[in-house]
Amino acid sequence: MHAPAYPRPVERLDGYLPIEDHGLIGDGSTCALVGRDGGISWLCLPEFDSPPFLAGILDSEAGGLFELTPLPLLSSTQRYTEDSGVVVTSLFSDHGMLQVTDCLTLRSGADLAEPVPAGRSELLRHAQAVGGDIRVRVSVVPKVGTTFDQLAGGWRFDWPVNGTQEVYLWSSVELRPDGRGLSAELTLRAGETITIALHWSGRFRLRQRPDAKKLIDQTVRAWREWASGLTCEGSQADLMKRSAITLKLLDHAETGAIMAAATSSLPEWPGSPRNWDYRYTWVRDASFSNYVLRRIGDPSDADVFLAWVLTNVERDGVPHVMYALDGSQPPDEVVDPVLRGYRGSAPVRWGNGAVHQLQHDVYGEIVDIAFQWSNSGQPVDHQLWSTLTPIVEAAITSWRTPDSGPWEVRSDGRPFTYSAAMCHVALDRAIQIARKHRLPYPSRRWEAAAREIHDAALGLSWNPERRTFTEQLGGAGGLDAALLTLPIRNVISFNDPRMVSTTSAISANLDAGNGLLFRYLPAESPDGLPGTEGAFLLCSFWMVDNLAGQGRLDEAHELYESLCRRANPLGLFPEQIHPDTGEFLGNFPQAFSHVGVLASGLRLLKAQRRKASQS
Repeated sequence: MHAPAYPRPVERLDGYLPIEDHGLIGDGSTCALVGRDGGISWLCLPEFDSPPFLAGILDSEAGGLFELTPLPLLSSTQRYTEDSGVVVTSLFSDHGMLQVTDCLTLRSGADLAEPVPAGRSELLRHAQAVGGDIRVRVSVVPKVGTTFDQLAGGWRFDWPVNGTQEVYLWSSVELRPDGRGLSAELTLRAGETITIALHWSGRFRLRQRPDAKKLIDQTVRAWREWASGLTCEGSQADLMKRSAITLKLLDHAETGAIMAAATSSLPEWPGSPRNWDYRYTWVRDASFSNYVLRRIGDPSDADVFLAWVLTNVERDGVPHVMYALDGSQPPDEVVDPVLRGYRGSAPVRWGNGAVHQLQHDVYGEIVDIAFQWSNSGQPVDHQLWSTLTPIVEAAITSWRTPDSGPWEVRSDGRPFTYSAAMCHVALDRAIQIARKHRLPYPSRRWEAAAREIHDAALGLSWNPERRTFTEQLGGAGGLDAALLTLPIRNVISFNDPRMVSTTSAISANLDAGNGLLFRYLPAESPDGLPGTEGAFLLCSFWMVDNLAGQGRLDEAHELYESLCRRANPLGLFPEQIHPDTGEFLGNFPQAFSHVGVLASGLRLLKAQRRKASQS
């Protein structure tokens, strides 16, 4: 599957646990990062895109940390309880092991396929001593600015966000005030346990002692019930299932909206200012995510997401690049005045400035989701069609207009090839929907526009001297790894000589080493930002797809396996990889990277089966 879990020394970089040394837990409303050191350093409340209650991964002093660890901590390992979102961390001291089980608990009988909240608004931590008397430290220190007071049976944190959000804490061991938070040190004998719970629904009763085993069991049971409906096959079937579960951990249950990533402002390069807030739903990312989830047996999120995004479009009159969980636009981008950033990589940002950008591919993404819906046997009625047709018209009028492209450059806009191609996708998919369901549409005008945009996207972006497509119409600019998606989106054949030549050019010119690719080179494709960035994982998975589509199956398989080996021991991937050190960069876990594991795995398997049938 991926790297085996075995005890390793806990090491830090500039005082911070490496990004790859974390696991993800979630409940369909929010999520948390659990460190291999026994600390929880990221938790936004009450939802994914809410302000963080714990943000120690962005500032080891002011960010806040929920720590449960042995003294001294020598080494540790992490694993998921099979087919679940429950993390088990085994922490080794000189006298034995402390085994900590962490989860965001789910309701008894929760069905993760239903578009309703499944969580109990509760973070549960349960620890047991194994093998000897173990000295244990417990510490709960929220983000700076949070106050707390004692209640009968526990503690209440008054968290100043959107008024005052109350967070309650119950602990089976006595905690005492210690500066900004609460702490205790105690000795656990073999077999003894600690249970600590944070709760934020406003309905928690601190005198009610949580039954940790029952809550963990029912949470595992709900995850396994959902995962049992997935069909993952091939050499990396286990990793594919883990990627599907990770996408579900990033999925907002009520809307089917998948977060681009769990975090904000983890840097794309150490010390770089390229730090962004990814706790929102990009239509592009969610379209890819819902596509692969539907293909492995979970159509529920895709169906709910289509309804949600079209409701937003109807309300606003136009589609947007991204959405907050309530369907509104994310807040304007601001810099945190306090937090110093992961390993000092400032600034820490909240909100995302790309919300104001033009990105014309959004038209194709939305119509393609509806196309997937249609192909699954669902009806496209006149009401849905009346919502889709203005999106198609917008694609027709916008495709020539410069935009910020799929990578959201902060320089002046350009006529990106990918954006024009996705406007063609909007028309192509809409025409197919109309024909299939006998829906009215201006056939001559739409079909002529589809041909025009298609010919322009491929013809105007072709540079005959370089023998490659380029990032923008006119054949100017640098290479863009997003060009690898053109055959994936059925804009051109994988085997078209121009696409084969473009694939070779990208492999040579955007090469970051060891199968990794940069998405573009800022020196050739200015993005308006200082600094540099790592290799973008999804681009390498797109290369797998192209190699497989060209019949180069051995190369495709070798590259795919090398990328899968880059998962951390829990099977999680970041946005980017440092090409020199292999360390994780960017926000984590990144939905796009897990989409790559699934989509490329499915494409490889299909190509291998086709080859076997022809033998």
